[in-house]
Amino acid sequence: MEIRQFLLFNIFLLVLHLSLLSNNNGGGGGVEASHKLFPEFQSLNAVRVGEVHRTGFHFQPPRNWINDPNGPMYYKGFYHLFYQYNPYGAVWGNIVWAHSVSKDMINWESLEPAIYPSKPFDYKGCWSGSATILPGNKPIILYTGIIDPGQTQIQNYAIPANESDPYLRQWIKPDNNPLVVASQGVNSTAFRDPTTAWQGKDGVWRILVGGRRRNRGIAHLYKSKDFTHWTKAQHPLHSKARTGMWECPDFFPVSGSSKNGLDTSAQGNDVKHVLKVSLDVTRYEYYTLGKYDEVKDRYEPFNTSDDGWTGLRYDYGNFYASKTFFDPAKNRRILWGWANESDAAPTDDVAKGWSGLQAIPRTVWLDPNGKQLLQWPIEEIETLRRQNVQMKPHKLKTGEHVEVKGITPAQADVDVTFSFESLDKAEPFDPKWSTDAQKLCAQKGSKVGGGVGPFGLLTLASEKLEEFTPVFFRIFKAPNKHVVLMCSDATSSSLKSGLYKPSFAGFVDVDLSDKKLSLRSLIDHSVVESYGAGGKTCITSRVYPTLAVTNQAHLFVFNNGSETISVDHLNAWSMRRPLQMNN
Repeated sequence: MEIRQFLLFNIFLLVLHLSLLSNNNGGGGGVEASHKLFPEFQSLNAVRVGEVHRTGFHFQPPRNWINDPNGPMYYKGFYHLFYQYNPYGAVWGNIVWAHSVSKDMINWESLEPAIYPSKPFDYKGCWSGSATILPGNKPIILYTGIIDPGQTQIQNYAIPANESDPYLRQWIKPDNNPLVVASQGVNSTAFRDPTTAWQGKDGVWRILVGGRRRNRGIAHLYKSKDFTHWTKAQHPLHSKARTGMWECPDFFPVSGSSKNGLDTSAQGNDVKHVLKVSLDVTRYEYYTLGKYDEVKDRYEPFNTSDDGWTGLRYDYGNFYASKTFFDPAKNRRILWGWANESDAAPTDDVAKGWSGLQAIPRTVWLDPNGKQLLQWPIEEIETLRRQNVQMKPHKLKTGEHVEVKGITPAQADVDVTFSFESLDKAEPFDPKWSTDAQKLCAQKGSKVGGGVGPFGLLTLASEKLEEFTPVFFRIFKAPNKHVVLMCSDATSSSLKSGLYKPSFAGFVDVDLSDKKLSLRSLIDHSVVESYGAGGKTCITSRVYPTLAVTNQAHLFVFNNGSETISVDHLNAWSMRRPLQMNN
């Protein structure tokens, strides 16, 4: 940019900032950010990278901090994943858009960062955003730029320097940025994370930007005919009181009759929509299913789940800032999510030289019951399976645990189906538990005997069970139905003190007429990703055992309920490392 242009642009930014500061009066004021700042650590290079808890087949760079997945897309034969990354340290700071490409979302090649602070409109930060493939197979990135120490947030765009390069190695940030700024009454310090755009039948493009007004979460809607000039719609697409800041919104269609994914602009009588938001207050994600009225540009959730903190989640554990994209190569919608650390303090991350990873990408589709989404690890993950063991049908009596031998339990894929002859012994369900599965799991953990359950897996377990991370079910009897609780309880996961060791849990909306429950867990040294009942309820736990590490880890099936539980089928595989990882 020439000196004259630079000066004019800075004058523009000064005027813009003064205007935005006045607008904050309508938004509750105050500076908002997604992460705690540790200036003393954010540029402290990792001298040594701790390997004990590093994962074998999950996506993570060789060192340093990562968080939100950004702009995933499929372009000219390659899957592209961008993500928030600190190239200089293991805590949040110095954020750039790191960039990796893959043919299968399993084996990755690391490229140079795609976006980093370099312009007046993002010189204080390049935060999260999305990618859109425009007509003519032209990719474009929308992202949040930070322009001053006051965290003023504006929405920018970047385009490839060379569209013929399938790797998209270089990106240009044109000088007509920003595209979107907070208008009057919009809190500019709570205005971030633009979504993938969708195009209506009227030819107009639309995006959402996450926001907050006082304690109301907002999905601001912006519209454009040319993808360059954007105007704020009269009303948000949707908002909800008492939910706090809506980060990383995602809005996409799902088919009402097929597992196939849909392009983000799809419309039709058989199409339902999903609105997902990441709540800055709870650090959990919530989604609703609903109807999108493209004439009124309003989204109305169906009355099948709560629209708020007790609503549906993709994942009931360490899973945040997720992003989906449509994969045209296999006609599916893919979900990426960040699995943050649960260490005691940032000094732990500094000591080990890294922090954060991406959960295994998941295929998502509508449950045939129409009430929720189903999720399953992408099929490509199965290419990493090697040694396989199968357990013969076995009846687990009260207090029994049986070891699964013949695989590497610290790096494994386990798929098991349990059954039971009767539900007569199911414990009564107190209605007050219905809004807090996590609290219920903490009260009735894997060691607390029950009727039907607890039963499941003891993952990352030491030989004598001084440490273990149980993933289990417990069944209760409510007045008109049975209630299934699924837990991934980190309480006993490590002998190390000071760690965050929660009892993550969610309820499973499943028909028990066949008296069966399935469970799949992907176990990878410091992460256990579990899928209950074919992906109805998912829980990701980050754990840090001290004894149950590498070849000292064990895997058991167990039952601590009075009802005998049968292991009908159990398949377990050791998982190899991908052929390529970030380098």
